[in-house]
Amino acid sequence: MYTRTMAAALALGLLAGGAQAESFRWSSKGDAATLDPHGLAEGLTLGFLGNVYEGLLRRGRDLALEPALATRWESTGADVWRFTLRAGVTFHDGRPFTAEDVKFSFERASAEGSGIRSMVGSIRAVKVVDDLTVDVVTNGPAPILPEEISNWLIMSASWAAENKATDAASVRRDVQNHATTHANGTGPFRITAREQDVRTELAANGAWWDTPEHNLTRATVSPITADATRVAALLSGETDMVYPVPVQDMDRIVKTPGVKLLSGPELRTIFLGMDVSRDELIYSDVKGRNPLKDVRVRKALYQAIDVDAVNSKLMRGQATPTGLMIGPGINGFDPALNDRYAYDPAAARDGLAAAGYGDGFELGLDCPNNRYVNDEAICKAVVSMLAKVGVRVRLNAMPKAQYFKKLRNLDTSFYLLGWTSGTYDAHHPLRFLMSTPNKEKRLGSWNFGGYSDARTDALVAAIGRELDPARRQAMINEAFTIHKRAVGHIPLHQQSLAWGAKEKVDLVQRADNFFNLRWVVVN
Repeated sequence: MYTRTMAAALALGLLAGGAQAESFRWSSKGDAATLDPHGLAEGLTLGFLGNVYEGLLRRGRDLALEPALATRWESTGADVWRFTLRAGVTFHDGRPFTAEDVKFSFERASAEGSGIRSMVGSIRAVKVVDDLTVDVVTNGPAPILPEEISNWLIMSASWAAENKATDAASVRRDVQNHATTHANGTGPFRITAREQDVRTELAANGAWWDTPEHNLTRATVSPITADATRVAALLSGETDMVYPVPVQDMDRIVKTPGVKLLSGPELRTIFLGMDVSRDELIYSDVKGRNPLKDVRVRKALYQAIDVDAVNSKLMRGQATPTGLMIGPGINGFDPALNDRYAYDPAAARDGLAAAGYGDGFELGLDCPNNRYVNDEAICKAVVSMLAKVGVRVRLNAMPKAQYFKKLRNLDTSFYLLGWTSGTYDAHHPLRFLMSTPNKEKRLGSWNFGGYSDARTDALVAAIGRELDPARRQAMINEAFTIHKRAVGHIPLHQQSLAWGAKEKVDLVQRADNFFNLRWVVVN
């Protein structure tokens, strides 16, 4: 077994006849959209950048919080958290890490135009106490602040200033600067070459503050969009690891000598969002009104979709149908609320007729084709199912980079999206997906359909401050009940994780689908 002691010996060049330093190649379905850690709050991008940059805290193998650039943290007042920073840490270019970098990273991440602004939305200010201490001042009580900021990554203030990258290079706004294609973190790996959507090369950071649990000297990621091509690359030995593995190829990998399948539940919920705010849809043949503003229409769309058929035919039984926007593993999940509206095409047709759409209507559906498991295939199935109740859906599938820009510009009427709670708590999706969009308060930043409910907004604010677990759970349940009755979104399922790797590769598969090089060992 490869241990931390062996890793330390390897790092010192003392390990003879044991695990040798190795290179590693992997392929994902898409690429990180940017190297700017504040450019986009998207799982694949943040997961990749977590190998290069670090936060004050990080997640362990079991998703528990661990110290990272901060060694300890404590609440010192109703609205203050004090973080003690790790001494002796340097960025990849040798600059020392100090409290000023934390202050700068907050100001950069919270500024207008930042792609992760909502992630630090509960923070009002970061005050430097000394070189290795900061006080994080929040907007009122913030009992789960440490959980909220585990993916907030820290940049060097002086490096950003020297390279004219003090402002976040927002993917949504199509803004680029030096940080878009260059990186200078404190993490276990540093970027040595970058060609977007083609190849990114990394080298192990020999000056990393932590003891390596990997035996890699370098690593290379080459995104492969096509599922069949990606699996073929693993089976031919062209790459050492791929993710995701499409459900139709799982058995093939299991039966192939020299490779293995890693599978498990994922925290991500896949759902459909609807424009419920415009007076007229931008992608529909209905003029002068918005059919999706009518809850009868939204429920009709919901009841026309057979999620069990999607699971059995497309997901091969590897997904878990859901009635909530969160699933098991997320704090606040209540199985008593997780039942779905029944699949009932007849009821769907009746609902459309009652709303005045007995002849149906046309609707555009935006969908990524390289982000989620079987994303485009799911959208095609939805198109077919809705056609049976008279809703004529025009599918617009596209790569995720183009897709997220489209949604961020609110250029959509109907869309497929996936969401993993970054805090592993129900407050996260309530805040980002179900709160009335409010840039100033950093609410509803991923609520592209404009769902809005005043009681829900009040509950979200109270949930963020509540310390009593029972009262907090009651408010979470109320918010989800309101959302479900209003059919604010159409939840579909929690997808499962499936990765493929060579037998000689040891790695850790986390339920948040973040791939960490710091645990990869090539035997």
